[in-house]
Amino acid sequence: MKMLKKISSSLFSPIPISRDRAIGVSERLAALSSLSSSLEYLHQHRNLGPGGLNDWEIMKQTPESRVPAIQKLTNAVSGRRTTLALHATRVACSLGMLMPGNGKWRAAGNLYLGATTTLLQARHRYGTDGSDQVATQVQAVTGLARLSNSPQVKDALMWYLALQANMSYAASGWTKLAGTKWRDGSALPGVMRTRTYGFERAYRLTRRYPRSSKVLQHGVLAMECLFPVVYLAGGRLTRPMIGAAGGFHVANAFVMGLGRFMTAFPAMHPMVAYTTAPRTLPAVAGRDDRMVRTALALLAGGVAGAAVLATQRRARAVAGWPMSRTVTTRSGNVLQYDTGGRDIPGRPVLVFNHGLASTSEHFAWMVERLAFDSGQPVVTYSRAGYGPSRRVKDAPYSLQESVDDLEDLIRQALPEDRKVVLVGHSLGADLNRRAAERLGDRLAGVVYLDPTHPGQLVRSGKQKKGSELFTDSLKEMARWTKLGCGALMARPRWVDDLPYPYREKVFSLYTDSRLWTAAEREWEVVRREFETFDGELDPVPAPGLVIAAQVTVDIDPEQLLMYHDIARSHQAAGRYGDVTVVERAGHDSILTDARHARTAADLMAAFVEQHCMPPAAADAAAPAGGLPAERGKPEKPEKEDEQK
Repeated sequence: MKMLKKISSSLFSPIPISRDRAIGVSERLAALSSLSSSLEYLHQHRNLGPGGLNDWEIMKQTPESRVPAIQKLTNAVSGRRTTLALHATRVACSLGMLMPGNGKWRAAGNLYLGATTTLLQARHRYGTDGSDQVATQVQAVTGLARLSNSPQVKDALMWYLALQANMSYAASGWTKLAGTKWRDGSALPGVMRTRTYGFERAYRLTRRYPRSSKVLQHGVLAMECLFPVVYLAGGRLTRPMIGAAGGFHVANAFVMGLGRFMTAFPAMHPMVAYTTAPRTLPAVAGRDDRMVRTALALLAGGVAGAAVLATQRRARAVAGWPMSRTVTTRSGNVLQYDTGGRDIPGRPVLVFNHGLASTSEHFAWMVERLAFDSGQPVVTYSRAGYGPSRRVKDAPYSLQESVDDLEDLIRQALPEDRKVVLVGHSLGADLNRRAAERLGDRLAGVVYLDPTHPGQLVRSGKQKKGSELFTDSLKEMARWTKLGCGALMARPRWVDDLPYPYREKVFSLYTDSRLWTAAEREWEVVRREFETFDGELDPVPAPGLVIAAQVTVDIDPEQLLMYHDIARSHQAAGRYGDVTVVERAGHDSILTDARHARTAADLMAAFVEQHCMPPAAADAAAPAGGLPAERGKPEKPEKEDEQK
């Protein structure tokens, strides 16, 4: 009994580590990570040459390396000999940091290792990982702490690193917890069977003992999610939590081959031990804990700022353009739409239907090309739940609901005798195809922009595999944006490829939870229906044109065959049907890239002239004179934006 009490007392007791001792242990563990890293690069020096994984002629084309300052700086060390010389000096410096001593020279060693890791980051795009980033942070903190003579400054730096350790574990754990694979126990077997991090023997064990595997995964989740509780109970939880985390990294090193993780992340543990120990212990007496209050104040300020930003973006997302209009459909949904172009008698109106997790503003380049340059009348709208359009219907969602909404929009927004050409991208194109028969004689034609095919999950292995990842991504995006994390999202590059007046609104829509919630709702129904599709496409009694993106059909040739199926569905009704490919365009860039979008718009205009209008009406509809700006949208962008 006394033995058990003794073991329990030693296990659940604070770690009395002093300030200088914590700094020394941390910097030596970080030095081991740098030593291992440089030795690996020296051993794999052939990857630095032409055609290697880290060939600088290829690496400098990456987005982060295109920043002029970074490229200029990295160019200076990109030579093979210079890079190898830097790694040789890092090896020597790391070995020196492992030697005994407590002098100021150790500050220079720490800062040199951290600075060279950062300098070589762009040079070694393949091979760097989270362990290098953690080691760099540890070396920056310990280096600055060594330079300072103020105990308060040292404590603030050590608290910073301890808080980083807590956030790294907690953020990783809660992110894993949001995914279904970690909760149902399938994540570990999935990782163990991969080529990069897999281990066949461990994979077989997870399959042989599924319950133990699930318990192990849940234990890892508990350790990561609950790591901040290390600050409870006066430091009595420090040893168990640090021991569990350290064991986790050792297991990763031997099973997954992540050797540097075994020293990099534990390099932060001495700071955790130092900051969790009660101040009554002689080793930490006089510790300055004001950094905690400062961090909490900054966190509160950040949360408040994020809330204000999210509110502003939500207001921008649900606000229409100055001349936007609304219709209420039979389901009670309120759709907002915009019109543009000239009201030319006899010319059909192009009605644009956006894709999944997309916006009507994605058609900006096409709409401006058609409305400004040829006066083509157009209508763009957002489906229920997207942007300013509201979904009021309480019943479970079905694709037929969106089809009914589209039909009601056309019948209410346009005169009864006005014909339409339905234009849709991705899922929007399939919804248009379903609505074609409902419109009867009002339908003059259908244009498909890299469309969705209802049989793609059955016919295409790539689409089937991609749908699983897409499902998880949509769920996570919907979940995290609902929690307000949209304020933390980086601005995608494709947003800045759109015309300037649309960019802020599109980014606000992209970070708003309504878009992702609507997309998740639609995809759940789409996926269930597409996985059981086994029939032929119904004939479409109108001319049809499929405009495909070259990247899409190059990646998956089955897509091109399905596009021809769509074209044949128009031919089966005795109408025109054809497929054309826009060179170099991708599934999204066919809309967001000005060159590809204008090419597609020109193909669309020619299709309307040749197949969707009577000859007499086509002659009468030829525009003359200047063209007005599209109603309800920003004025035509400046010349430099058009060139972009």
